Amino acid sequence: MKPATRDLAVFALSLAPVVAWSAWGPKDRFTWWLETAPVFIGLGLAWAARARFRLSRLLLGLFWLHGVLLLVGGHYTYAEVPLGEWVREWCGGTRNNYDKLGHFTQGFVPALFVRELLLRTSPLGDAQGRTLSRWTGFLAGSVAMGFSALYELIEWGTAVFSGESAEAFLGTQGYLWDTQSDMGWALVGATVALVFFTRWHDRSLARVSGVKIRAEE
Repeated sequence: MKPATRDLAVFALSLAPVVAWSAWGPKDRFTWWLETAPVFIGLGLAWAARARFRLSRLLLGLFWLHGVLLLVGGHYTYAEVPLGEWVREWCGGTRNNYDKLGHFTQGFVPALFVRELLLRTSPLGDAQGRTLSRWTGFLAGSVAMGFSALYELIEWGTAVFSGESAEAFLGTQGYLWDTQSDMGWALVGATVALVFFTRWHDRSLARVSGVKIRAEE
């Protein structure tokens, strides 16, 4: 078995029990499908990418963590995740902010995913990720924010066509600026990833490509 295929097999097998738990008696089945769809889409993208190159283990680990967060949110609905309720009670807040953790990772993980794709498949880097343009971080962050905006549009479209049945999916909990704050947390996540995790990402890439990342002069 090729290393890329083996890594994805381990990823899928380790996530399978969480998928099974999440799918067993969720709070709202319609919301579960909406919230967990990105997990299956992401797995499909990772499987397609393996034909060209091996994804870094750091990225696969982040995919797994993001998948768990989405599956937990899908099982309970974001407004009723117990972890968010514990934090709300401990801090004396008025809403369950588990969804903000989800949107933070919605910026964090896609930013590194796009960075890896740019380094391995675009003129910004060769097949081994040998060169790194100064534009890479900006472009990765922009695409991550574009994805966040697209997700908010999907939420809006779902609400328009589904009415009250999409209320749990939106998870605004009466907060007027929920959409803007969701995108704000995604921006924070993408920024943290690109500012503080690029060296770790470079080392993880070097392990699977055999070539160290070298910043463009």
